[in-house]
Amino acid sequence: MKVILLQDIKPIGKKGDLAEVNDGYAKNFLIPKKMVVEATKNAINERNQKMANEEKRLAEEKAAALALKAALDGKTVDVPVKCNGDKMYGSVTTQDVSDALKKAGFDVDKKKITIKTPIKNLGKFPVEVWCYKETVAKIELNVTQA
Repeated sequence: MKVILLQDIKPIGKKGDLAEVNDGYAKNFLIPKKMVVEATKNAINERNQKMANEEKRLAEEKAAALALKAALDGKTVDVPVKCNGDKMYGSVTTQDVSDALKKAGFDVDKKKITIKTPIKNLGKFPVEVWCYKETVAKIELNVTQA
């Protein structure tokens, strides 16, 4: 019997795959536990539409990420911090960088920002912004006195 997997089943395949299993295994175990559905024409068409929509959504996400990377690459962002002379109070966090990017017109989540070494001095520092899976924009952070 041909079935469409609704979840990952280790020996059979991954979610969304079309698989061939024994009739008894499908009717007595997989279908009652809602792990699969029978592969009818309607179910196959619905699966193909879902896969096409998912591919389209991923392509749009990737295009938006590439546009963000192009806009951010090489950009210098100013981050004003409270200081007592040359001594900073605390260090610059990813939240501070995210807020500075929002003021510059970019909506970037703090979880997507990577600061390799703690920033505890005034000056310029490199920072990475993860736009997509393997797409990284490198920006320069200019830490100034507020």
